[in-house]
Amino acid sequence: MQTKDWEALKSGSDVRGTALEGVAGEPVNLTDEAVAGIMKAFLFRLAEKTGKKKLTVAVGHDSRLSAKRISDCVIGAVTQSGCDALFTGLSSTPSMFMLLQEEGLGADASVMITASHLPFNKNGLKFFTKEGGLEGKDISEILKLAAEGKALASSEKGKVRSVDYIDTYAAGLVRLVREKTGADKPLAGKKIIVDAGNGAGGFYVDKVLKPLGADTEGSQFLEPDGRFPNHIPNPENKEAMRSVSEAVKKSKADFGIIFDTDVDRAGAVDAAGEEINRNRLIALISAILLAEKPGVIVTDSVTSDGLGKFIAAAGGVHRRFKRGYRNVIDESKRLNAEGIYSPLAIETSGHAALKENYFLDDGAYLVTRILISLARLSKEGKDISELIKTLPEPEEAAEVRLSFTPGADFKALGADVIEDIKALAEKKEGFTLAPDNFEGVRIVFAAGAGDGWALVRMSLHEPIMPVNFESNVKGGCKVIAKTLAAILGKYPFLNLANLNKYISE
Repeated sequence: MQTKDWEALKSGSDVRGTALEGVAGEPVNLTDEAVAGIMKAFLFRLAEKTGKKKLTVAVGHDSRLSAKRISDCVIGAVTQSGCDALFTGLSSTPSMFMLLQEEGLGADASVMITASHLPFNKNGLKFFTKEGGLEGKDISEILKLAAEGKALASSEKGKVRSVDYIDTYAAGLVRLVREKTGADKPLAGKKIIVDAGNGAGGFYVDKVLKPLGADTEGSQFLEPDGRFPNHIPNPENKEAMRSVSEAVKKSKADFGIIFDTDVDRAGAVDAAGEEINRNRLIALISAILLAEKPGVIVTDSVTSDGLGKFIAAAGGVHRRFKRGYRNVIDESKRLNAEGIYSPLAIETSGHAALKENYFLDDGAYLVTRILISLARLSKEGKDISELIKTLPEPEEAAEVRLSFTPGADFKALGADVIEDIKALAEKKEGFTLAPDNFEGVRIVFAAGAGDGWALVRMSLHEPIMPVNFESNVKGGCKVIAKTLAAILGKYPFLNLANLNKYISE
């Protein structure tokens, strides 16, 4: 493999690539050679960092079709390096971090084999130490070491031991609910269903909800199946949310839960079948946490103006920061380090990290925290959705993704476009720059000019310029979109097809 081939496997703070054949134009690059080389480089680096030559690494995976092949490669690289492997089998990403907090298991690090909600042919590696997940710069260093062929020298093979840790992880969630509610079965009399999307989240039914007394009849797609035959396991996917919403209404459930493939994200549905995701999900968990102690809620850049008003009314401060779950987590951590209490870092995608839970983005912990409030409110004859009934919601919201001409220097060109729009906004009548914006350019459109806002930014990892807009009036988003189309139309390297399609629909 060439250096560029290794570098192509970096995706933010993870390793991701194509693991299965079957999709035209997507050759397999997460090969056995690549997986083994990356794992050996990770162990080489970990040994340098810890001063230990004999390491113990936990290995788990989600439901993807390539999981067994990659697990075998990972474990093989661990044992060939003279280290021991703890194989946890089907696991959630958050559980692979929590495992490292268990003194008795003695793991120095863990590796989760997952590509989150990406298509069936993708897979990847996510690395944890006891301090948390590795960051982008760490992945770059590991891939550089892999390109150099770095590995631990060992004359003895390590051992492999199987550990069913998901039971321990789930038991911790059950214990949390019982401690917070003071009841053994606080969900008795409640019907709560789960849509796992054939990912790794099916455990939540038998190992968490049922022990707490919930009726889970009507739960769906709990069986692991890496083909994802029913819908993409992704709370941001419209089809997935529609599926769980219909299941709630059909089964007359009190609450519905949907997880992504590896359970680090979640969404929900109330008893009326109304979706609780994006701004509504942020508002719900914010209301719960702020009722306990006022603080700063850190979100990504595409949250609504109404959410800020809701958080302020709940006694908190809304800090709208950069897109990317690492960015919001790091910002919340920074605030706490400065003595400013920030209990939550959350993205509209459903990534939610609570200060009380190691700032780990954990979908199962998030919904468990919500269920504690649901159990308490039910004693008063109230529904969980009452906590967000005062959330001001926009009349319309949309996202359009613009692409660049193939081969264009999209990062530099995108940055120029954003600067041009900033300069224009300072002198064009009808819109102004939003204050306290940390990503791209956010424009506020006056009444009569769209009555809302638009955020033009660059994707974190792709040659894409996403445009988010929101309006307080019906038809306002298209008014905003037309204004943006006129502004962006002068750039020949931008493909406005998606924006024009939205306008014409």
